[in-house]
Amino acid sequence: MLTIGKLAKAGDISPDALRYYEREGLLAPASKTDSGYRLYGEDAVRRVRFIQHAQACGFTLAEIRELLHLRQSEHACCNDVRSRAVEKKLQLAAKIRAMQTISAALERLIAKCAYGTLPVDDCPILAALEQIDGSAQDDAP
Repeated sequence: MLTIGKLAKAGDISPDALRYYEREGLLAPASKTDSGYRLYGEDAVRRVRFIQHAQACGFTLAEIRELLHLRQSEHACCNDVRSRAVEKKLQLAAKIRAMQTISAALERLIAKCAYGTLPVDDCPILAALEQIDGSAQDDAP
């Protein structure tokens, strides 16, 4: 059995993050000592690493909770997990497209700036960002 400190070291994560995972229903101690210390089984290290890897792939904690439930479900199959991975990939692709659009808009705004030599009151970037009538639609993110 591992204390929260030992689990934190093994998973290269803070004890506060582990407590947060507990509150979010992603991790549960196997037991508690009489004095209230959380004790985790060896499988907790694997679970923490799973959570970390899933986060690195862009899954939210709610989505990770769902994946963990699928793993324990007798009725789930690999295709259930695959469909969630495909959905996450589509979401990430949409975010990438949105970020590229924002980047292009910022690039256009930056190109309008006279290399920073104008007074701030005449800054074309600030002027474009202040337009509220929608005419700067091509320049705004």
